Amino acid sequence: MNQEKREFHRLAIQAELDARKSKQERNRLGQFATPTALAQEMIAFGVTLLPKNIHIRFLDPAFGTGSFYSALLEGTPVKRIESAQGFEIDPHYGKPARAFWQDNLLQLTLTDFTRAKSPKEDRVNLLICNPPYVRHHHLVGGEKQRLQKACLRASGMNLSGLAGLYCYFLGLSHQWLDEGGIAGWLIPSEFMDVNYGAQVKQYLLEKVTLLRIHRFDPNDVQFNDALVSSAVVWFKKSKPPRDHRVEFTFGGTHASPAISRSVSANELHKEPKWTRFPRQEVRSDIKGATLSDLFDIKRGLATGGNEFFILTRERTMELGLPMKFCRPILPSPRHLPVNEIYADEQGNPLIAEPLYLLDCRLPEEVVRTQYPKLWAYYEQGRVEMAERYLCQKRSPWYAQENREASPFICTYMGRGKNGTGHPFRFILNHSSAIVANSYLALYPKPATQMLLRADPTLKRKLWEALNEIGKEAMLEEGRVYGGGLYKIEPKELAKVSALPLLKILKTPTHSDLLVACA
Repeated sequence: MNQEKREFHRLAIQAELDARKSKQERNRLGQFATPTALAQEMIAFGVTLLPKNIHIRFLDPAFGTGSFYSALLEGTPVKRIESAQGFEIDPHYGKPARAFWQDNLLQLTLTDFTRAKSPKEDRVNLLICNPPYVRHHHLVGGEKQRLQKACLRASGMNLSGLAGLYCYFLGLSHQWLDEGGIAGWLIPSEFMDVNYGAQVKQYLLEKVTLLRIHRFDPNDVQFNDALVSSAVVWFKKSKPPRDHRVEFTFGGTHASPAISRSVSANELHKEPKWTRFPRQEVRSDIKGATLSDLFDIKRGLATGGNEFFILTRERTMELGLPMKFCRPILPSPRHLPVNEIYADEQGNPLIAEPLYLLDCRLPEEVVRTQYPKLWAYYEQGRVEMAERYLCQKRSPWYAQENREASPFICTYMGRGKNGTGHPFRFILNHSSAIVANSYLALYPKPATQMLLRADPTLKRKLWEALNEIGKEAMLEEGRVYGGGLYKIEPKELAKVSALPLLKILKTPTHSDLLVACA
């Protein structure tokens, strides 16, 4: 069988095996097959990083049905391949893959790579892998602690408990790779920005020589069944040289990227957001005022169960719930088309479909004796709701966090399809409505509060200035996921430049008050 027919046959087997599993099951196990074209591009690039006269000792720690091994056979003379190893934990894929490749030199082991004993000699010199994308909350029963200890021993990476399984694969493979060997990893690009990725980035800058990171355009999802923004990370197992520079590429294909930039490793040590490269320059050392200088920024309230605690006006009336325990709350951004919320005389938001948060902190005995209809509703939801994670942490279980309304609100995530191309919206809130955790609330600091009280027109001016903050300034601090989904956390929004707002506050009166309250 020639290689073209063999790959066609392998893809047919892959499709059949995928069809026997639900999408939810494969998502939970992080099983996303590498497209053939990308596997071929990665193998071709990885081989060029090796000396031409060296024999290849290949390893794929998350083999699947063998997309990378198939690409290796496609583009490399068989006589140059000295050995090939693979690991596959799931027999659903592993057994058919072993049967398919039985006539080749491949040694495929059906076991968990993270438990395999690394070799003391005859280590591999070409390791290419698309590791399972399993989120940290699926690592249970002591598994996370085992992986953390093993990864620390193998690579020196002391990973956070929030790290996904792919980070452990990367760290554990360190002892499998020969000195001077090449590794290529197809992994989620989120490690470049999130806090748990700090240890991964430190490893890439200090333990090995980071060669290249190609990040795919977030709108160009590499896997049909996973909304994840992907990157290909290349490094050589050797200490980085002085004044080392790393190639960052973006968009297009791995072989033909749209943009490329060389970045100093010294700058990467200082930069917390690697996704700014290559589209942006190295961040300037000049630091100006940020939104954190004017606002305390908090994520909206997490109820523990919106479907139970957030009700329509009609539903509260139907249940006979006391309105004194019903606080107005804004609907999710997709159900809030306006960017300015007006209020009636009671402070209720004037929107098409008002919602209310059921917010009672009274002890259960008091509710049972004094508010029987409210008690009946709580009893109705107790079995399902009281055992949820957030509700378990509360006393009583139905109590909500004490949160005030904020005049300035920012949407937490978006795709930039709102007509402006900007994924985030700033909303001016004149009402007493609070927000759930699909928003970020900007609470004016004391100095900003004083300015707002002294000049009632300033509220609207600041809101307009917030909306003048450019898309790039927001994206520079936020993060992006597959399909072009952008998110920004409170600490990230806090780092956004406040320059447009400072232009409003440059009048003598405003400046004097800011200095006085600083």
